[in-house]
Amino acid sequence: MLAGIRNFFTQMIEPGAKEPGAASQHALHLATAALLLEMMRMDSAVTAEETATVTKALQTRFGLGADEVETLMVLAADEARQATDYFQFTSLINKSFSAEQRVRIIEYLWQVAFADGHLDAHEQHFMSKIADLLYVPHSAYIAAKQRARERD
Repeated sequence: MLAGIRNFFTQMIEPGAKEPGAASQHALHLATAALLLEMMRMDSAVTAEETATVTKALQTRFGLGADEVETLMVLAADEARQATDYFQFTSLINKSFSAEQRVRIIEYLWQVAFADGHLDAHEQHFMSKIADLLYVPHSAYIAAKQRARERD
């Protein structure tokens, strides 16, 4: 399961590892992409708005190019399909990232959930589960939800 992630890190991180924080940023990109793609699959259909929101988060907010985003999304989708639970992703995030970075992931997930204009019960449940697995306090969870709602 994590072999693909490790290969991506080796290819994408090591060349830029001399830059401070480069490794943690690339790791955050991959872990976030996997969870964002899972959020897209939570309701009955993947919409163009959800896909655009994920792409925008990966390109604009993380400064990734189109090729990097495409590779990242393909790898993340494959890893998500093979995953038996979300702990595989969240444990990687918890080991590597600060509380602030984990809250940012929750905010991005909320943006995807709100992208199609409807918050599904499955999306709400997924958000609650991931926030718990990422040890995000309830107050930060609610604040991230508000920021994401305001961006719409």
